[in-house]
Amino acid sequence: MADPWYGGTSVLTDAKIKAARPREAAYKLGDSGQLFLHVTPAGGKHWRMNYTYGRNEAGRPAQKTLKLGPYPALTLLDARKRRDEAKYQLRDGRDPAVERRVSTKARTAETENTFEIVARRWHDLRLPTWSAIHGMDVMRSLERDVFPAIGDLPITVIDSAKVLETLSAIAARGAVETAHRIRQRISDVYVYAIPAGLAKSNPAADLVKALPKVPRSKKQASIIDRLEDHGDQLRAVRQMVIDCEAERCRAATKLALRLLALTAVRPNEIRGARWDELEDVEARFGHVKGERVQINQPAWRIPAARMKGDQERKAEEGGDHIVPLSTHALAVINALRPLTGGYQLMFPSERHVHHPISENTLRALLIRAGYYQRHVPHGFRAAFSTIMNGLFPADRAIIDLMLAHVPKDKVESAYNRAAHMARRRELAQDWGDRLVGDMWTPDAYVGQPIRWAATGRGRL
Repeated sequence: MADPWYGGTSVLTDAKIKAARPREAAYKLGDSGQLFLHVTPAGGKHWRMNYTYGRNEAGRPAQKTLKLGPYPALTLLDARKRRDEAKYQLRDGRDPAVERRVSTKARTAETENTFEIVARRWHDLRLPTWSAIHGMDVMRSLERDVFPAIGDLPITVIDSAKVLETLSAIAARGAVETAHRIRQRISDVYVYAIPAGLAKSNPAADLVKALPKVPRSKKQASIIDRLEDHGDQLRAVRQMVIDCEAERCRAATKLALRLLALTAVRPNEIRGARWDELEDVEARFGHVKGERVQINQPAWRIPAARMKGDQERKAEEGGDHIVPLSTHALAVINALRPLTGGYQLMFPSERHVHHPISENTLRALLIRAGYYQRHVPHGFRAAFSTIMNGLFPADRAIIDLMLAHVPKDKVESAYNRAAHMARRRELAQDWGDRLVGDMWTPDAYVGQPIRWAATGRGRL
């Protein structure tokens, strides 16, 4: 058989190789083009190739040996192919041994740097800059929608087509907004991987237009929608609170709904409310113009870290949201204290007291009371804003403060989260008077049945 590198006929055959027996000392069976089979005293057979590359210390051509692999795992034909590849590398001025180490290192890096492994490193790096809830949401979305599809693939072999296939499957189930959000997260992983030397390009960077457009977000349903008269709006909210509190459920759930309605905070802020966030709620009395009056200034200080916004907002000095508590809100708190006052959370889960109530608890109460798709927990904010702005249009900026709305101009020096507290307290009391002033006091719900009898309506 002619050999292009040897210039004649190849020396070795499979029969000769199989017939080679071990000797007391290792020996070689030469083939062609500096390729040979190294036979060990133990009977091992290994392909090697001699070559010269560079200069030694004496200035002469340096003699080197390249290990190609064992026989029979590497056949005679494959050994000659690897020898030929090495010859081409030498012709191009490259050292075959160095090239092989680089190739082996690259293959090892591919195995060690799958998308999931790199994504988890990126997540660990970013986690300190996120809220705990956002960090869990990011990892949960990757584990649910990305890792099963591309998590075990080397990050270097994933192309735009594969990423688009993954995202399209998410969009196909109707989760278009989720698909866009996950595209951004995949892209962020590559933004981390490229300068780290783990990837050369970002296959998710230019896929925005390849996905369906994100539908316009639906407005959070509020019972005041389609009602224009402020009196009608207030009556609708009042009736809804009455209907919810008529349902049989845990007293703490009814109290959470009433406190949400009275304070107009975000539902997650109610869920995570802690007893140590309350300030000056114990009654203190003094004398003003000879009359004995209550002088404490009760408030709920929600830490900036728990508020909605980016990490800059959460780390903002003086960024705590201060919620003035009306007498009606205090009544809720006083009714709740015997139920959960021994825990850190004001509204703990029934099963795990160190966890807050589910994000669906209040929504479920509204649904049971007949308000499915008519009102959601977040809708109390719209009700408070619309009704109070209609009644007190001059106080729009103060009402925005009460809702913890951040001004578009964040550098506005006059902005102060604790500003206008006296007026905010007046508005909170006015809202409470209008909303629940003549309703049953909150303590009336403590000790009531929380479920219907098995022979009754059959509702929880």
